[in-house]
Amino acid sequence: MELILWRHAEAAEGTPDEARPLTGKGQRQAERMAHFLSGHLPQNTRVLVSPALRAQQTATALTKKFITAPNIGTRATPQTAIATAGWPLAGGAVLLVGHQPWMGELAAFLMTGHADYWSIKKGAIWWFSRREREGDYQTVLRLVIAPDQL
Repeated sequence: MELILWRHAEAAEGTPDEARPLTGKGQRQAERMAHFLSGHLPQNTRVLVSPALRAQQTATALTKKFITAPNIGTRATPQTAIATAGWPLAGGAVLLVGHQPWMGELAAFLMTGHADYWSIKKGAIWWFSRREREGDYQTVLRLVIAPDQL
């Protein structure tokens, strides 16, 4: 299984939090990353997106065919996000478009087996794979990239 975490791009300040739109810079970040992802995502990748406007706008730069998933909203936990994705048994590829702090916490858990706070840059992706080697299941970090690195 492939699990790709895509943090929403830069958003404007304001309230309510769920209605914060992308800034001009955020729109450019989302478009840059979407261009990269469109050339690298496996076919039939399921795209699950937080209902927050900034996450919806980030995902729309890639595709309009996504599922809004309230379980990965601004108040999500790593546990609800991983369950929503079906990691590690669902198979195929899943792209989650969401928020800090749950994304950083999930990345830390996948890499170390322990909850911790890791920072994920706005607009960045963290790409994980699950594989079996000699009867042992392993989580592999395949890629970490931010929009300013493209």
